[in-house]
Amino acid sequence: MKQIAVVGVGYVGLVTAACFSDLGNRVVALDINEEKIEGLKRGQMPIYEPGLKELVERNDKAGRLSFTTSYPEALDSSEFAFICVGTPSGVEGEADLKYVEASARSIAENMTAPLVVINKSTVPVGTGDWVADIITSHQPEPIDFAVVSCPEFLREGSAILDFMNPHRTVLGSLDREAADKVAQLHLPLRSPIVITDLRTAEMIKYASNAFLATKISFINEIADVCEALGADVKEVAAGMGFDERIGPHFLEAGLGYGGSCFPKDVQALAFMADEMNTDPKILHAVMEINSQRRLIPVQRLEEMLGGLKGKVVGMLGLTFKPNTDDMRDAPSLDIANALLAAGAKLRAFDPVGMQVAQPLLPDVEMAPDAYALADGCDALVVNTDWNEFKQLNMTRIRDSMRQPVIFDGRNIYDPQKMADLGFQYRGVGRGYDGAKTKVSLKSAKGHAV
Repeated sequence: MKQIAVVGVGYVGLVTAACFSDLGNRVVALDINEEKIEGLKRGQMPIYEPGLKELVERNDKAGRLSFTTSYPEALDSSEFAFICVGTPSGVEGEADLKYVEASARSIAENMTAPLVVINKSTVPVGTGDWVADIITSHQPEPIDFAVVSCPEFLREGSAILDFMNPHRTVLGSLDREAADKVAQLHLPLRSPIVITDLRTAEMIKYASNAFLATKISFINEIADVCEALGADVKEVAAGMGFDERIGPHFLEAGLGYGGSCFPKDVQALAFMADEMNTDPKILHAVMEINSQRRLIPVQRLEEMLGGLKGKVVGMLGLTFKPNTDDMRDAPSLDIANALLAAGAKLRAFDPVGMQVAQPLLPDVEMAPDAYALADGCDALVVNTDWNEFKQLNMTRIRDSMRQPVIFDGRNIYDPQKMADLGFQYRGVGRGYDGAKTKVSLKSAKGHAV
């Protein structure tokens, strides 16, 4: 049994603490937010993540997991200290490292024995060296330590599954012995372990997220072309996905990416590249395409309704993805504000996100369920692909609406079935309607085909 301290009890920190304790380690999770810690001691989760509450309660009861606001308590007898604090975007898109700096300083001031400090937060390349300098300069007396980068690759909504079944574990350090110790900590997960230097490990995280965001922006751009030319982007993506060089994941056309990772990580990587004068054209294009996606529902609803002023629009889903209550950079926020600005009246329903969303959308009426939401609406817009939305009684939805108009921002419904039910339906990139679209084609010699 290893003794581990985890600094920060957000998505990454709390999942990390709960999972390592479930692997048989003794874990003390620390946060300076007293309200969060007191809530966790009472069994109240600060976030919604499937299975997390049960995991925390089981390990708390077994005595392997505890919570504190005290650095001396968390670091006492600990061999490892994970830094899992937030790195929000700064004014110019750079990662704000104030929480990382505060954590490193507090660790330095309170450690009493040799320690391996593991940075799990997503941080700019070079942060590991900077953290080492902070610890060295703030120790009351010199104590041996090492810094290891171990970036997280967790998806909200499936974070526990991702932690326990990782595709790979990336470790970066200038101290191979320390990296090997952290590797031993991860051996029960039975994943490939990549050991490299600090800066390369930090870059792997940014490059991974930026590539996935690029796939999303790419398929969304293809969706626009499909819609114009009369092709179906869902079928296009399925056909592409069978190619092993491409794969099927992150090819779902829709409203673009959101959440706490992709937006800030792509922006931070572009900022670093700009600072080094490397001109990251693809990264800037990815961000521009993603930003434009949020205008599409408003444009489509204006076309379908002949204007939005005075129209009642219901929003199915608010969170940036299903199985989470996270509203950070959710497309629904921009869509709601644009609809309100166009004169629409808004209602919304989300299975778990309304409590978090309400303060962010004070002018939006929250409905108790999807059927109450649809009652009297002129249109519905699907923002989040919750499974329960796929199972709704669409005949009942149609009959309760003032106008059976749906813009499906996540392509969860079949266009033909919706048309058969009498809906005026639009999806994203679902251009094929059985008719031939006139396309001007020319041969290589310039002759019309």
